[in-house]
Amino acid sequence: MSDFRGRKLLKAAGQGAVAGLAGVAAMTAGEKLEQAVTRRPNSYVPARTLLSLLGQKPAADARPPLWNHAMHWGTGAVLGALRGIWSVTGIRGPVANTTFSVVRLATDQTLENATGIGAPPTSWPLSETAVDVWHKTVYAWITGVVSDALIPPVLESRQGTTSH
Repeated sequence: MSDFRGRKLLKAAGQGAVAGLAGVAAMTAGEKLEQAVTRRPNSYVPARTLLSLLGQKPAADARPPLWNHAMHWGTGAVLGALRGIWSVTGIRGPVANTTFSVVRLATDQTLENATGIGAPPTSWPLSETAVDVWHKTVYAWITGVVSDALIPPVLESRQGTTSH
């Protein structure tokens, strides 16, 4: 990989992380509005997941807010970096944003279930699944729109446009 390409990818990852933080801010605002209407309590599954990933064994009812914020914002920034790389390489727009929604959901579910902190979404009430999908979709679309606005597709390739 050339120095030029590597620098562009690294810059795009940094800009994507910023876009991811914008996505988290939008998602959080939406969650707070939704919670005010539905009276749904905060979830501390993200905090317990992060603590478990760090080798701790949090209680099932642990509610550490700082760890929750660290996981919430950290996941948003890390996945935003990925979305920035998508933007610079030409993986952009509505199709990319929709695909990125799945990436966000899959990341959370993989980490939560791999650590034993979460339960598969198929076991959740439909209303909770719908709320989670909605909020993660807001994150993905805001992250994608900001990323695509900040990062031109200067590394887009036209090689491999067929399957062989």
